Amino acid sequence: MERVKAYEKGKRFNLLRKFSKEKDDKGMVMPVKWNSILQKKRIWILILTPIALIIMLLAQVNPWIAEYIFARGIYKQLAQAFSMMAGIVPFSIMEVQVILLPILAIILFLRFLWKIVKKIYKKQNDLGYTIANGLLNGACIFSVVLFLFVIFAGVNYHRYSFADYSGLEVKESTLQELYNLNVAIANKASDIRDKLHLEGAEDENGVIQFSSSNWNEIGQEAAKAFDKAAEKYPVLKGNYGTPKPVFFSRFMSRMEITGIYWPFTLEANINVDTTTHSIPATMGHELAHLRGFMREDEANFIAYLVCKESENLLFQYSGTMLALSYVSNQLYKEDSELYDKVAALYSPFMIADLREEYYYWNQFEDTVISTISNTMNDTYLKANNQEDGVKSYGRMVDLLLAEYRTNQDIVN
Repeated sequence: MERVKAYEKGKRFNLLRKFSKEKDDKGMVMPVKWNSILQKKRIWILILTPIALIIMLLAQVNPWIAEYIFARGIYKQLAQAFSMMAGIVPFSIMEVQVILLPILAIILFLRFLWKIVKKIYKKQNDLGYTIANGLLNGACIFSVVLFLFVIFAGVNYHRYSFADYSGLEVKESTLQELYNLNVAIANKASDIRDKLHLEGAEDENGVIQFSSSNWNEIGQEAAKAFDKAAEKYPVLKGNYGTPKPVFFSRFMSRMEITGIYWPFTLEANINVDTTTHSIPATMGHELAHLRGFMREDEANFIAYLVCKESENLLFQYSGTMLALSYVSNQLYKEDSELYDKVAALYSPFMIADLREEYYYWNQFEDTVISTISNTMNDTYLKANNQEDGVKSYGRMVDLLLAEYRTNQDIVN
């Protein structure tokens, strides 16, 4: 009882002390000055901004720090833990955030403006404090977001190249090598597609389809493929959450986005409205980001390697078609006649899949939403050490050529 009385007495004392500070000698309440905001405890959150900037600077000047302290150290441990926890939730947390947070932000901003208008209308003299408090809240949110982005994405843009771990030598290649690579990948894709046709994994239009409609089951296939690939490339090892389908995938298609790695929830989010044969490779791409490989060219190459290692034929086909799309586009730029020779090797079943993909994406091309999305994506890539922007996706060809030369050396 005595302790309760002492506690209540302390509360009254603190309350009286608070009001005694806010009154002048005549007993009138003093206005709260704007600089009293500096006494708020949450102001210490702002220190996350300089910490994040220092971490990014260290990662830029020293890739060893980015690789071993963060990518394979702090990031890997945290990413595995948080992505597995996020994986418990059956839906995309990112999708909920993207929908609700802007609404919440608008509500809070309007509430902030209303407070300011009310202060001005009533001629209250603590307007400066109200504005300073709102700005502090915004700065704290910015600091937290920036820090999370740096730790869970930004630093990884400056880690060692995946080529350093794959043992592949990236160098200039001849047109003949590019043509030979195209032929090899086209023949491989055709062979796999023929096997899928024999299994009857097609719809009434002859377009490839999943044998299962359970996205969790398909995501588990992607996880198994990564485990298999990690036997050859140990840097890919780890226990991470599986990819999640996005409910509003059609809207992602309007933005011409097939997948998103979301660093604030450590989720690999997949557009499942797209053509079937592209989805497994997209899963591999976003899961590569989740494993800390943020460069787009490397994420594509890892997706190809992972799909190739899968025991699932559709995954193998998806990865091979991903590789074919890049090498064939490059060959077309260099020599359209050689491209036509390679295209003649495509099986009728491959052509059906490619036709389906063309008509699907054609409906979203050059719309206002897709143009804005591509511009934002291009700006984002350039801001994160990928100076060529969206053009960096084409660098995958060099890695494929390096792998092709290595395999040829082994055979010979």
